[in-house]
Amino acid sequence: MTDDVIDDRALVARAAGGSEGAFRELYRAYVRPVYWVAFGLVGDATDAEDVVQDTFVVAWKKIPSLRLEGASLLPWLATVCRFQAQNRLRARRRHGSHAQLDERIPAAVDVEAQVVEAETVAAILAAVERLSELDREIFRLCAGEGYGYEAAAASLGVSHGAVRNRLSRIRSRVRAGAMETETP
Repeated sequence: MTDDVIDDRALVARAAGGSEGAFRELYRAYVRPVYWVAFGLVGDATDAEDVVQDTFVVAWKKIPSLRLEGASLLPWLATVCRFQAQNRLRARRRHGSHAQLDERIPAAVDVEAQVVEAETVAAILAAVERLSELDREIFRLCAGEGYGYEAAAASLGVSHGAVRNRLSRIRSRVRAGAMETETP
Protein backbone atom coordinates (compact mmCIF):
# COMPACT_ATOMS: atom_id res chain seq x y z
CA MET A 1 0.00 0.00 0.00
CA THR A 2 1.32 3.42 -0.88
CA ASP A 3 0.96 6.78 0.79
CA ASP A 4 0.07 8.50 -2.49
CA VAL A 5 -3.57 7.38 -2.54
CA ILE A 6 -5.59 10.38 -3.73
CA ASP A 7 -9.21 10.87 -2.75
CA ASP A 8 -11.92 11.63 -5.30
CA ARG A 9 -12.14 15.29 -4.32
CA ALA A 10 -8.55 15.90 -5.39
CA LEU A 11 -9.05 13.99 -8.63
CA VAL A 12 -12.32 15.82 -9.37
CA ALA A 13 -10.61 19.17 -8.74
CA ARG A 14 -7.75 18.26 -11.08
CA ALA A 15 -10.15 16.91 -13.72
CA ALA A 16 -12.25 20.08 -13.42
CA GLY A 17 -9.08 21.98 -14.23
CA GLY A 18 -8.72 19.96 -17.44
CA SER A 19 -6.46 17.13 -16.29
CA GLU A 20 -7.15 14.16 -18.55
CA GLY A 21 -4.93 12.01 -16.32
CA ALA A 22 -7.07 12.72 -13.26
CA PHE A 23 -10.24 11.98 -15.21
CA ARG A 24 -8.66 8.76 -16.49
CA GLU A 25 -7.99 7.71 -12.87
CA LEU A 26 -11.63 8.39 -11.97
CA TYR A 27 -12.74 6.42 -15.02
CA ARG A 28 -10.60 3.43 -14.06
CA ALA A 29 -11.87 3.54 -10.49
CA TYR A 30 -15.56 3.64 -11.42
CA VAL A 31 -16.08 2.13 -14.87
CA ARG A 32 -17.01 -1.30 -13.48
CA PRO A 33 -19.54 -0.16 -10.88
CA VAL A 34 -21.12 2.22 -13.44
CA TYR A 35 -21.30 -0.63 -15.97
CA TRP A 36 -23.20 -2.83 -13.50
CA VAL A 37 -25.64 -0.02 -12.72
CA ALA A 38 -26.19 0.46 -16.46
CA PHE A 39 -26.57 -3.25 -17.13
CA GLY A 40 -29.11 -3.56 -14.32
CA LEU A 41 -31.18 -0.81 -15.91
CA VAL A 42 -30.99 -1.68 -19.61
CA GLY A 43 -30.52 -5.46 -19.38
CA ASP A 44 -28.25 -5.67 -22.42
CA ALA A 45 -24.44 -5.75 -22.42
CA THR A 46 -24.01 -3.70 -25.60
CA ASP A 47 -26.48 -1.05 -24.50
CA ALA A 48 -24.87 -1.00 -21.04
CA GLU A 49 -21.47 -0.30 -22.62
CA ASP A 50 -23.01 2.55 -24.61
CA VAL A 51 -24.65 3.95 -21.48
CA VAL A 52 -21.31 3.81 -19.64
CA GLN A 53 -19.62 5.66 -22.49
CA ASP A 54 -22.38 8.30 -22.51
CA THR A 55 -22.14 8.59 -18.72
CA PHE A 56 -18.44 9.38 -18.80
CA VAL A 57 -18.84 11.80 -21.72
CA VAL A 58 -21.45 13.70 -19.69
CA ALA A 59 -19.19 13.50 -16.63
CA TRP A 60 -16.27 15.00 -18.56
CA LYS A 61 -18.47 17.87 -19.74
CA LYS A 62 -20.05 18.55 -16.33
CA ILE A 63 -17.11 17.95 -14.01
CA PRO A 64 -15.85 21.56 -14.18
CA SER A 65 -19.08 22.73 -12.49
CA LEU A 66 -19.43 19.76 -10.11
CA ARG A 67 -19.39 20.31 -6.35
CA LEU A 68 -18.60 16.91 -4.88
CA GLU A 69 -20.65 16.57 -1.69
CA GLY A 70 -19.24 13.30 -0.33
CA ALA A 71 -15.88 11.59 -0.51
CA SER A 72 -16.84 9.44 -3.51
CA LEU A 73 -17.79 10.36 -7.07
CA LEU A 74 -19.75 7.11 -7.49
CA PRO A 75 -23.20 8.34 -6.31
CA TRP A 76 -23.10 11.22 -8.80
CA LEU A 77 -21.89 8.93 -11.59
CA ALA A 78 -24.67 6.44 -10.78
CA THR A 79 -27.24 9.25 -11.08
CA VAL A 80 -25.81 10.36 -14.43
CA CYS A 81 -25.84 6.70 -15.51
CA ARG A 82 -29.52 6.34 -14.59
CA PHE A 83 -30.43 9.34 -16.73
CA GLN A 84 -28.39 8.00 -19.65
CA ALA A 85 -30.04 4.59 -19.28
CA GLN A 86 -33.48 6.21 -19.33
CA ASN A 87 -32.50 8.08 -22.49
CA ARG A 88 -31.37 4.82 -24.07
CA LEU A 89 -34.64 3.08 -23.17
CA ARG A 90 -36.69 6.00 -24.53
CA ALA A 91 -34.74 5.81 -27.79
CA ARG A 92 -35.47 2.07 -27.97
CA ARG A 93 -39.16 2.78 -27.51
CA ARG A 94 -39.16 5.44 -30.24
CA HIS A 95 -37.38 3.15 -32.67
CA GLY A 96 -39.40 0.08 -31.67
CA SER A 97 -36.42 -2.08 -30.73
CA HIS A 98 -36.25 -4.05 -27.50
CA ALA A 99 -39.61 -2.61 -26.40
CA GLN A 100 -40.14 -5.51 -24.00
CA LEU A 101 -37.27 -4.27 -21.82
CA ASP A 102 -39.00 -0.93 -21.28
CA GLU A 103 -41.70 -2.64 -19.23
CA ARG A 104 -39.18 -3.24 -16.43
CA ILE A 105 -38.55 0.47 -15.96
CA PRO A 106 -41.28 2.14 -13.92
CA ALA A 107 -43.29 4.83 -15.67
CA ALA A 108 -43.12 7.10 -12.62
CA VAL A 109 -40.11 7.91 -10.52
CA ASP A 110 -40.34 6.39 -7.04
CA VAL A 111 -39.00 9.25 -4.94
CA GLU A 112 -39.19 7.29 -1.69
CA ALA A 113 -37.12 4.47 -3.17
CA GLN A 114 -34.55 6.98 -4.44
CA VAL A 115 -34.31 8.62 -1.02
CA VAL A 116 -33.89 5.24 0.70
CA GLU A 117 -31.29 4.24 -1.89
CA ALA A 118 -29.40 7.52 -1.40
CA GLU A 119 -29.48 7.01 2.38
CA THR A 120 -28.21 3.45 1.93
CA VAL A 121 -25.38 4.64 -0.32
CA ALA A 122 -24.52 7.32 2.24
CA ALA A 123 -24.51 4.69 5.01
CA ILE A 124 -22.25 2.43 2.97
CA LEU A 125 -19.86 5.29 2.24
CA ALA A 126 -19.86 6.26 5.92
CA ALA A 127 -19.12 2.67 6.94
CA VAL A 128 -16.28 2.50 4.43
CA GLU A 129 -14.88 5.81 5.70
CA ARG A 130 -14.68 4.33 9.22
CA LEU A 131 -12.53 1.42 8.03
CA SER A 132 -8.78 1.36 8.45
CA GLU A 133 -6.73 2.47 5.46
CA LEU A 134 -5.84 -1.13 4.57
CA ASP A 135 -9.46 -2.24 4.82
CA ARG A 136 -10.60 0.68 2.63
CA GLU A 137 -8.05 -0.33 0.00
CA ILE A 138 -9.13 -3.98 0.16
CA PHE A 139 -12.76 -2.89 -0.24
CA ARG A 140 -11.90 -0.55 -3.12
CA LEU A 141 -9.88 -3.17 -4.98
CA CYS A 142 -12.18 -6.15 -4.44
CA ALA A 143 -15.65 -4.58 -4.31
CA GLY A 144 -15.06 -1.51 -6.45
CA GLU A 145 -12.59 -2.66 -9.06
CA GLY A 146 -13.30 -6.38 -9.17
CA TYR A 147 -9.87 -7.62 -8.11
CA GLY A 148 -9.62 -11.24 -6.96
CA TYR A 149 -8.10 -12.09 -3.59
CA GLU A 150 -4.69 -12.95 -5.08
CA ALA A 151 -4.47 -9.79 -7.19
CA ALA A 152 -5.52 -7.56 -4.28
CA ALA A 153 -3.07 -9.32 -1.95
CA ALA A 154 -0.22 -8.84 -4.43
CA SER A 155 -1.14 -5.19 -4.96
CA LEU A 156 -1.26 -4.48 -1.22
CA GLY A 157 1.64 -6.68 -0.14
CA VAL A 158 -0.43 -8.85 2.20
CA SER A 159 -1.42 -12.51 2.15
CA HIS A 160 -4.32 -13.99 0.22
CA GLY A 161 -5.86 -15.13 3.52
CA ALA A 162 -5.61 -11.65 5.01
CA VAL A 163 -7.52 -10.18 2.07
CA ARG A 164 -10.17 -12.94 2.18
CA ASN A 165 -10.71 -12.68 5.95
CA ARG A 166 -10.66 -8.88 6.08
CA LEU A 167 -13.02 -8.60 3.12
CA SER A 168 -15.50 -10.90 4.84
CA ARG A 169 -15.44 -8.72 7.97
CA ILE A 170 -15.61 -5.53 5.86
CA ARG A 171 -18.69 -6.78 4.01
CA SER A 172 -20.39 -7.66 7.29
CA ARG A 173 -19.69 -4.20 8.75
CA VAL A 174 -20.77 -2.37 5.60
CA ARG A 175 -23.93 -4.51 5.30
CA ALA A 176 -24.79 -3.83 8.95
CA GLY A 177 -24.32 -0.09 8.43
CA ALA A 178 -26.49 -0.13 5.32
CA MET A 179 -29.24 -2.16 6.98
CA GLU A 180 -29.54 0.43 9.74
CA THR A 181 -30.83 2.94 7.16
CA GLU A 182 -33.52 0.69 5.69
CA THR A 183 -37.07 1.53 6.64
CA PRO A 184 -39.17 -1.21 8.26
